[in-house]
Amino acid sequence: MSTLRPYTATTARILRQLRNDHRTVAMILVVPALLMTLLYFIYQDAPRPPHAPLTMFDRVGITMLGILPFIVMFLITAIAMQRERTSGTLERLLTTPLSKLDLLAGYGSAFSLAAAAQAAVACVVAFWLLGLTAAGSPGWVMLIAMVDAVCGVGLGLLASAFARTEFQAVQFMPVIVAPQIFLCGLLVPRDRLPEWLEAISNVMPLSYAVDALQQVSVHAQPTAAMWRDIAVVAGFAVVALGLAAATLRRRTQ
Repeated sequence: MSTLRPYTATTARILRQLRNDHRTVAMILVVPALLMTLLYFIYQDAPRPPHAPLTMFDRVGITMLGILPFIVMFLITAIAMQRERTSGTLERLLTTPLSKLDLLAGYGSAFSLAAAAQAAVACVVAFWLLGLTAAGSPGWVMLIAMVDAVCGVGLGLLASAFARTEFQAVQFMPVIVAPQIFLCGLLVPRDRLPEWLEAISNVMPLSYAVDALQQVSVHAQPTAAMWRDIAVVAGFAVVALGLAAATLRRRTQ
């Protein structure tokens, strides 16, 4: 149990910081739900496409349940980690016996718990208040949204290593996140993209999250393709966390 104390202490510290930062809590829990509500009113009067099993809100909304947590958790994690770097907190922690694995695992766990809460709130609002429908269970949507948000956490931790200020951390949004939104299948199905763009989309985690959500939208039971896509997104998250750990340098005073 003593070997878990540094990890649990780091996780608890980050969770306390999040709890005391009311604006960040609102960003995590409230903003995605509000954006889903806005999306509902945008498509409220949109006609259903002929012979389509889903309305426009159903089709776009279930995709956004994967995209929004990814975006929000990437942004918040990158800024929070960069704040730790610039304030000197991270450097002081690295002068202690705390291992890099405990440190990154603590950050990842804390923000992953926040991501789980965010996914749950957004899905509850979308399915039970706004009437979003899917052939599969909303529970699978929550799972995919949570895994995708954790991937956003990993990429946010990694991006913070290449920024010197919080503003620079935000500047990674159009570099890392925007191309994934354009190529994930939200605007145009990925199989209709030019071959070179489809090849790029195949190495982006958001593409697989959207594919998994689309599987849930049309299949009542989990499919092999859905599990494969979830595994790919989770793999991206693990790799991002590993690369983020490699950017940490232990210093001595």
